[in-house]
Amino acid sequence: MAKQVSQETFDDVVKENIQEFEMTIEEAINDTVQQFESQGVNLAMIIRDPSLYSADGEKLFHPVIAALNALSLDGEISDTDHKDLELVQNECDIDLTHRCFVGKNDAYSILLKKLKKYNGVHKDLMLKTMKALCSLCNGQPDLLNEEGAEEFMAILKDENNDESVTQLIVTLIRMNCIKHEMNRRMFVKKDLIKELVRVLILYKSSPATVKEVAFGLRVLTQDDDLRVPFGSAHENAKQIVIEGDALRQLIDICKGSNQTFFYHAELFSTLSKLVVRDEFCQEVRDLGGLDLILKSFQTNLTHKGIARQALTVLKALAGNDDIKIAIVKAGGVQLVLAAMTQHQGNAQICAAGCLAIATFLLRQPDNCSIVVENNGHHVILQAMKVHPTDATVQKQACMAIRNVVARTRDLCGLFVELGAEELIGRARQLPGCEDEGKAALRDLGCQVDLKERWTGEKGSLSQTAY
Repeated sequence: MAKQVSQETFDDVVKENIQEFEMTIEEAINDTVQQFESQGVNLAMIIRDPSLYSADGEKLFHPVIAALNALSLDGEISDTDHKDLELVQNECDIDLTHRCFVGKNDAYSILLKKLKKYNGVHKDLMLKTMKALCSLCNGQPDLLNEEGAEEFMAILKDENNDESVTQLIVTLIRMNCIKHEMNRRMFVKKDLIKELVRVLILYKSSPATVKEVAFGLRVLTQDDDLRVPFGSAHENAKQIVIEGDALRQLIDICKGSNQTFFYHAELFSTLSKLVVRDEFCQEVRDLGGLDLILKSFQTNLTHKGIARQALTVLKALAGNDDIKIAIVKAGGVQLVLAAMTQHQGNAQICAAGCLAIATFLLRQPDNCSIVVENNGHHVILQAMKVHPTDATVQKQACMAIRNVVARTRDLCGLFVELGAEELIGRARQLPGCEDEGKAALRDLGCQVDLKERWTGEKGSLSQTAY
């Protein structure tokens, strides 16, 4: 673990450099950084702003501290509250280092107290406080406590609040759920899923709010907190679908957006996180979701966002074999290959396309000929050529190749003639691509160098009598 120093220690060294060695403020800061970094100290959370030091090296009183002190005072609502809240927000928006500095000076408790004071009394200040809290909690979900969660949920449940307040509180709750499993569980126990679906239905004609709620639902299906052995992502997804009827609501919203498809990408992304069970995939099809996705995909093939998310949700739905067959019959393979060709310079779309193709072919050998008939072998190998250093593209391309030829060996020659063996050999040098590359070479009938996992000799292991 890297060494760390406090902001005060860093400031003392800067002051010493200025007073003892007559350096300028910039020179003193740079020298201090070099000193600590040469000792292996991590300075990621240290503020190095020259404007915060006087000419003799003394640390000036930070403006955000003055703002927090003013906000912490009890009394009537002041005209300066607007300015102080904006200053706190702007400081937090600089970067994580500044957010940590503000957080260490009790900003969360001060802002939460202000939020309770402004709630239902002063809408503008309430909005400014929530914006400041969003900026403060961005990357710092550990600041949340039970008191804050109760207040945030009370605001979300208050049907007297208008859309601007509701949308912002959804954003604030989402910020506190990212990479924090305990916060997610706490909010779910407080009926967050029910409330998010209610807001989704209430503001279904508002793209901005729909996108924010969809993002909030997706965050609940993440398993991104490294501090816990396992999360509740799967259970949350099931609850969102079963108790919230979210699949129907999302698909109905997509159907109702006749004017544009510009936020379909957000909804498709959410659908892909919710279809975690076979019956959920079938429900999407029964509700007309599959036809909607394919239509939107075809209509907006040149739109990168929709193309990428359509590929993702089609791959997720293809976990159901019946839907997999339906996708291919409806021209899904051709759409995927067209998207990969249209956006061949986009690594995310190429990777998602290869993964979708690989999924369409699982347990469906008849689909392999459809891929080749539509020049899929050219498109897959072209993706490998265009993105030679992208491990994700290379890995998914190897999987797609392997699935094409694994049970249709007569197609191997088409890939080999186009130089697949050399491309796969290069891909194997990238992190995480060894196993997929080896499997692709094996099923292509190419030479594969197998690595011996254990090189011990007989008798080298001690035996214990029981």
